[in-house]
Amino acid sequence: MVGRLAERFSAQRGALLPLLHAIQEEVGWVPDAATPLGARALNLSRAEVHGVVTFYHDFRREPAGRHVVKLCLAEACKARGVGAIEAALADRLGVGIDKTRADGQVSFEAVYCLGLCATGPNALVDDRPVSRLDARKVDRIVAQVSA
Repeated sequence: MVGRLAERFSAQRGALLPLLHAIQEEVGWVPDAATPLGARALNLSRAEVHGVVTFYHDFRREPAGRHVVKLCLAEACKARGVGAIEAALADRLGVGIDKTRADGQVSFEAVYCLGLCATGPNALVDDRPVSRLDARKVDRIVAQVSA
């Protein structure tokens, strides 16, 4: 499947990002095996492909959990008390930041600015924004991703 996608993008200039997005959309993550295939198809070095995959936080190098909670840890959210929210979510979800729980139910990830600074602290839960996080909203998030 990755080879088929690499072939599809091989004739396009600047195709590395579109190729990696297509792989992630199709597979759910960008496996390490995609690096040499993408490099060969786009006439790039493996280091170039690996560098792009590891530089951009949107590319996953392992499968995500069934639910994904992304918590903003940027300065505006820090100033609004996201540290306590992070600790509460990690404790209640049973997984540390930038980890996936062993049962595969939830991934808990750090992001740096969701562009909702006036309403922080903020999170994305399965790609849906949750603003003005507090203990009550932490409870809701935990219930939602535990169902």
